[in-house]
Amino acid sequence: MRLQAPQFQALFTPGLRSVAELFEKKNYELRIAGGAVRDLLSGVTPQDIDFATTATPAEMKEMFTSAGVRLINNKGEKHGTITARLHEQNFEITTLRIDVVTDGRHAEVEFTTDWQKDAERRDLTVNSMFLGLDGTLYDFFNGYEDLKSKKIRFVGKASERIQEDYLRILRYFRFYGRLAEKTGDHEPATLQAIKENAKGLAGISGERIWVELKKILLGNHVNHLVQLMYELDIAQYIGLPRDGNLEEFARVTKNIQNLSPKPMTVLTSLFRGKDDVTNLDLRLKISKEEKNLGLFLVKQRQDLTKAVGPEPLRPYQDFLMDSREANTNSKIFELLKYQGEEQLLKEMQEWTVPTFPVSGHDLRKMGVTSGKEIGTALQQLRDEWKKSGYHMDKEELLSCLKRL
Repeated sequence: MRLQAPQFQALFTPGLRSVAELFEKKNYELRIAGGAVRDLLSGVTPQDIDFATTATPAEMKEMFTSAGVRLINNKGEKHGTITARLHEQNFEITTLRIDVVTDGRHAEVEFTTDWQKDAERRDLTVNSMFLGLDGTLYDFFNGYEDLKSKKIRFVGKASERIQEDYLRILRYFRFYGRLAEKTGDHEPATLQAIKENAKGLAGISGERIWVELKKILLGNHVNHLVQLMYELDIAQYIGLPRDGNLEEFARVTKNIQNLSPKPMTVLTSLFRGKDDVTNLDLRLKISKEEKNLGLFLVKQRQDLTKAVGPEPLRPYQDFLMDSREANTNSKIFELLKYQGEEQLLKEMQEWTVPTFPVSGHDLRKMGVTSGKEIGTALQQLRDEWKKSGYHMDKEELLSCLKRL
């Protein structure tokens, strides 16, 4: 087939046209590869575009240098990737490769000019396609059919692909959550291969696992996929608690569906206590902000809840006003999402945090001089202000001080 979609035509910037001309002049083949092809076939504009070529890194360097093109970031060179900058745009172009040795994490590669051999080493059929710059689709493993029928399958034998890089287990879940239409549409042989190789995830770095896990938590079918992680013995190797609270997880993932939660908010519903947050951090090296959010939600999800009566938001507002920590408001937003309080979340996001109208300077003017007395008086006035729903102004509060 030949693709002529507007999303595809839009890729042809002055930069890409210049790159294409250079490759054509030297008779090197250049095609769009992997995820960008999948996106274009789905009618989505790709965020990142990877290119593949029959030219070796040395040939590309020679070609670009003689044309006066700037090369940047040579980190990928030993894996065959050259990044060229033309017309204010970066182009990441990788030589076709074959994996010679794999250890479940990294691969030693050698270069090839065989497009099918390169497709064979990719993870999933939907990620193994190439697109010529004339729109011709090169699809060796029925990736387009799988994409249309929303099936997630490994290229070739699932166990072989997984053993090349165990992180592919989580990539399988991530793309299932992104593309599959319904839960439970897995090939039994694929699930068996995942279960048999789950232990391999123990050797994958926490940072790589966390990148994939966050995307799974924000995708579709998240409850189904996390339940599956427990059934297939994956959870224990990726930092999740052995006895995760799957009932709470099912409840919260339903609540939170349309509220754009942070990944940590979704994940915390699996945790029974703060030790689960600490263990996750030890395994995955999550950020300080993510860890603090997890600890906050575990501590407050039962205690900090809406008030009965005309002012349901008051407990959250009072908590925010009493807090001395940064980011308390964003933590409260996540707590309201966790609790499924959509309307209260909206109101809380629209609420302008009032400024306490009295200062120590005002009290000194009234003759209160001792630092200790000023501190006590300010606290008493804050309490009165709070009781009034933050409505009392400076005059009312100062006249209230005279009474106190």
